[in-house]
Amino acid sequence: MVRVFAFMLGAVLAIALVRTAFVVIPASGVLEGENYADNAACTAVEIAPGTEDVTFDPVTGLAFVSAAERRTGVADPLNGIYAFDPDDPDSVRAVSTDAPADFRPHGISLYRDGEVARLFVISHPASGHQVLIYDIGADGTLSHVRTVTDPAIRSPNDIAATGPESFYVTNDAYFSGGPMAMAEPFLGLPGGSIAFFDGREGRIVAKSIAYANGIQLSPDGEEVYASAFIGRTVHVFDRNPVTGDLVRSAKHRVPLGLDNIELGEDGSLYIAGNTEVFSFLAHQSDPEARAPSKAVRVDPESGAWDTVFHDDGSGIDSASVAAPAGDRLILGAVFDSHVLVCPR
Repeated sequence: MVRVFAFMLGAVLAIALVRTAFVVIPASGVLEGENYADNAACTAVEIAPGTEDVTFDPVTGLAFVSAAERRTGVADPLNGIYAFDPDDPDSVRAVSTDAPADFRPHGISLYRDGEVARLFVISHPASGHQVLIYDIGADGTLSHVRTVTDPAIRSPNDIAATGPESFYVTNDAYFSGGPMAMAEPFLGLPGGSIAFFDGREGRIVAKSIAYANGIQLSPDGEEVYASAFIGRTVHVFDRNPVTGDLVRSAKHRVPLGLDNIELGEDGSLYIAGNTEVFSFLAHQSDPEARAPSKAVRVDPESGAWDTVFHDDGSGIDSASVAAPAGDRLILGAVFDSHVLVCPR
């Protein structure tokens, strides 16, 4: 019996080592060469700690920034949604003035249809995960409409609105606690998923994504794109606009720890992410440690990609989003308190 147990333990350890060698090490970025760009033309705009997600509204010309202090894990009074005009760095102001006290915003999504303009916001209060839906005023001020909770929204990271009260979210992981919660990302297990909320109830519509992160809807609403942080893959899904069902149609490899997804005017995907996961982990515990990152533009049909931003961490640490805004690109970060506005 002891020999059987020892054999089984050895087999498990061997599988873990193989998994680490072929999944985790490549995903860490340690095998990639770096060729950083000169970002002297970029302007740092101070917002609030943790400018994790950014989206640009071409109608108002405002960029919305989701900011939350993530190192301490407490509800910081500066947590909120901010807006500013990329042409005026001094125009930054908080627009989520009626947000709840325990507001911890994460991924955001802009929805526009005629006169309806809404911002969808993932939040992680101590009471559990939520999606807050806001009306957007003419000056960018947000007015709370509805708060959504649902069992299918179990580990939300990013969100893509599909209607006035419907949306997709990525659940980045399957396990929420215990040893498997640590093993899942370390072993690159594909436990991430996509949930769809139709305005009444939620359900899982896609699975098997190695740390599901960013999500975006195609301009015509017929496809959904999701990024896998550990899997370093963009997943493409055909979408049924009536039911919300998804069918995976393609997977594009991109050598980057992929984070949030924003759309270019031509439908291309702008995705920022970590180039070195271990540097990111060091930066998570030490604000002085630099965390390199880059942003890429991906053709969703062919998977062809090119680099549009690359920084060693001196301009911004661990860029998590690259939002096109006219002739500019706005970079946000997981922990830094500023965004970087760069020409493109």
